[in-house]
Amino acid sequence: MIQKATKNDIGIIANLAVLMWTESSVDDLAAEFLELLSREDAQIFLKYEKGAPVGFAQCQLRHDYVEGTETTPVGYLEGIFVMEHCRNKGYAKELLNECEAWAREKGCKEFASDCEIDNDGSFQFHKAMNFREANRIICFTKKL
Repeated sequence: MIQKATKNDIGIIANLAVLMWTESSVDDLAAEFLELLSREDAQIFLKYEKGAPVGFAQCQLRHDYVEGTETTPVGYLEGIFVMEHCRNKGYAKELLNECEAWAREKGCKEFASDCEIDNDGSFQFHKAMNFREANRIICFTKKL
């Protein structure tokens, strides 16, 4: 079962998200998700298995330029996670489908995403979900 998340689900989402975004704290993620769910241009979906939450997907509308797209707004997959013991069951695809349907309802003609260059699992997921690679960049920084 997949449900649209509500503000009552913030703790569930944050506890799942910290398993993916390990550099963040549950409290920081909860605050971020609370703000996101108050907006019309963002949505989070939760996947349940036997009544227990096992995954989530966060999507938003992006009105700025999105690499490789031609229209605006663009639906954007900001994050997707399924607990390891529930992977390879099609749950991530189900979550993505919900995000894409939400974006279509919001008037989007295109949907996009990104992943870190060394995240092979995410890269393979995107390719399997028929995303096409639009570009690769390497970002640089230095202290002054």
